[in-house]
Amino acid sequence: MAFLQRLRGLIAACVALSLTAGHVQAFDNSRSDNLAVYWGQNSYGATHTSDTANWQQSISHYCQDATINAIPIAFLNVFSSTGGLPEINLANTCNPTDSGVFSGTSLANCQFLAADIEACQANGKIVTLSLGGATGAASFSSASQAQAFADTIWNLFLGGSSSTRPFGAAVLDGIDLDIEGGGTAYFDSFINQIRSHASGASKKYYVTAAPQCPYPDAYLGTVLNEVAFDAVYVQCMLISGFILRSQLITLSVVLQISSVSQILPVRHECTLTFQPIVTTTTAGFRITAWDFSLWDTWAKTVAINSNVKVYIGAPASSTAAGSGYVDAATLGSIAQSTRSSYSSFGGIMLWDASQAYANGRYDTAVKNAMGTGAGTGSTSTTTHSTTSSTTTSSATTTKSTSSTTTTKSTTTTTSTSASSTTTTASTGNCASVSAWVNNVAYTGGQQATYKYETSGIYKTRLTFFSGHLWTAQWWTYDDIPGAKGPEPAFQVGSDIEK
Repeated sequence: MAFLQRLRGLIAACVALSLTAGHVQAFDNSRSDNLAVYWGQNSYGATHTSDTANWQQSISHYCQDATINAIPIAFLNVFSSTGGLPEINLANTCNPTDSGVFSGTSLANCQFLAADIEACQANGKIVTLSLGGATGAASFSSASQAQAFADTIWNLFLGGSSSTRPFGAAVLDGIDLDIEGGGTAYFDSFINQIRSHASGASKKYYVTAAPQCPYPDAYLGTVLNEVAFDAVYVQCMLISGFILRSQLITLSVVLQISSVSQILPVRHECTLTFQPIVTTTTAGFRITAWDFSLWDTWAKTVAINSNVKVYIGAPASSTAAGSGYVDAATLGSIAQSTRSSYSSFGGIMLWDASQAYANGRYDTAVKNAMGTGAGTGSTSTTTHSTTSSTTTSSATTTKSTSSTTTTKSTTTTTSTSASSTTTTASTGNCASVSAWVNNVAYTGGQQATYKYETSGIYKTRLTFFSGHLWTAQWWTYDDIPGAKGPEPAFQVGSDIEK
């Protein structure tokens, strides 16, 4: 075993040496065509236990071409264990049981991976450490505890020093938060302490997160708004629903449509929040959808770092996740469309490397299908302050984490009378249009915003809405938009559940 580890390190060193002989483009966080791929959990091996030939390989195996740009190592899954140190588990590559631990701890000794990690970095990739995971249940009881944990992470994996560094002399490029359980408090203190250490370092350190698609994320929602992130890898942005052909009969009664094509969305003057892909089968219609606009709004009006990039997260094969997988051409088309509409788009995130390689190099196919994006060449983190106000409250909140700030504000006005409620939209071209009110008469050409919902259609719940803006075709009174008569502005909502 020791001989094999030394041989692996020698090979990785040779790869790194050969790469430095030629020109290698450094990672550029400002680009819109980056590909981030998680490594460490042998996802393919978990679903294909007998196909050991395609199980997860050492990390350097996935760094031998220019396809992948960022590799989060998954996972540091226990924050505090024996001896006060964390635990990492990299499945078949390195784990406490098979690889051994540092004396007096449960921290796996994976120092044989040092040369592999450095080989990836020499090839222009960033290699970060992902904390949490689906089985993690991390939490902090105080700001001081969170800061102390940041000190530990800095010394074990980043620019600090320790006799118990799991990856030896290799210095990772940052951290990734994939918090899916535990607490939500004091993560801002943790990240700010990491940032404090990194501020005087000779290299750039990145802070990313992998929130769930529903915005805001249940565990990361607070910290995402409190400290600066360089990128977010939004998980499961592709969601699926299924409509049986028999259900279309029900839809036709409720919505007065005759085919599934009539519920496809079109680009609307207010906003483009949803773009479903409908695949027709003999049984019915599979609808795959995503919603990027909420995260783009967060990036531009809420996030502390105004240069934060948002990635579309997707499974790298049909066995990598329960749903959401699409072919590379479809995912690439989604990426191109999103890039053209949203400047916050940073690229695609895949779960995970083993699945991508076993799936005919899905990563390469996606990278090619995504096309080439642009970048500024800057990796700086620019912070801004956010001011919000409402006419029903005098409270004003201001955040500032830098001496150079940009202030963005959003105002929402709500007025209430005894007979009706009117809300004025605050974004898009609908900003001056009031919501539809049942006791107001509308003449032809007048506009209003309205959301129309129908639910309980067999096992599928669908939300249908108008794209927010409705225009009266004639004089009308107490006619709910979309509920009576055919309407051309129906749009399938992003809320689709089996």
